[in-house]
Amino acid sequence: MSHSIRTKFAILIFSFILPNSVFSQSDLKVIDYGNNIEAGNFISIHGAKQYFEIYGQGTPLVLIHGNGGNIAYMKPQIEFFAKKYKVIVMDCRGRGKSELGKDSLTYNQITKDIVGILDYLQLDSTYVVGRSDGGIIALLMAIYHPEKVKKLVSFAANLTPDTLALYPSFYNEVVRDRKLADQMLVKNDNSQNWKVIQQRNRMMEFQPHISASDLQKIKCPVLVMSTDRDVIREEHTVSIYRNIKKANLCILTGENHYVSKNNPELFNTTVQKYLEETYKGEELRQ
Repeated sequence: MSHSIRTKFAILIFSFILPNSVFSQSDLKVIDYGNNIEAGNFISIHGAKQYFEIYGQGTPLVLIHGNGGNIAYMKPQIEFFAKKYKVIVMDCRGRGKSELGKDSLTYNQITKDIVGILDYLQLDSTYVVGRSDGGIIALLMAIYHPEKVKKLVSFAANLTPDTLALYPSFYNEVVRDRKLADQMLVKNDNSQNWKVIQQRNRMMEFQPHISASDLQKIKCPVLVMSTDRDVIREEHTVSIYRNIKKANLCILTGENHYVSKNNPELFNTTVQKYLEETYKGEELRQ
């Protein structure tokens, strides 16, 4: 076979191999977070099945989504932190695959759900990262279950359900959505799961009630985070920071309540830096 023929033959073979090679790389398995049989688990807590998924290896890190979220919402954080940590993420009660149960939805109950999962997994001293409602739950874990929390990040949390903590436009939206759910339930409307929508908004409308003295019980390092375009008043976030002994404060400029989804690189790297570094700042409060 001549050199020119061999060359043409090699090019022909390459032209068949290359597309298949490219296809195999782009055809990698896409993980359906929140619906991943390989990573998913159910556990019954206080009369309702709660669903969670586990990814990665290393130091345990608990991710807690917000009021209207679920496991899938935390995809940018799961994919980032699972490279280094053992990520435990749940559908909070009434969201995703987790059952609502018979009782009213409360932050305290969701806190107990997460602690129940950690007990089931025989885990203590975890990193905890919560956004919005998840930030509230993270604080409650540190207050009432300090053995479960080594270090935590609380993003856009509020201590009270009022316009001292929340901007009026957001608080009024919560009340409006709760009233709409009330009306739809009276009408027996089945277009949406109005029971869960009602319970979610009632929880935000009437809870939480965390005092400054409660915050002062927290012993672990806490990164108190928010943005300067958030639904939480900036002064409220600063108040949380000032009442936790080992707290650091981070206000992300030009971002809003949804930064963990819209700008995950900024959010994730900020959180990772805090988790990896030794706590700093206590000496400034002497």
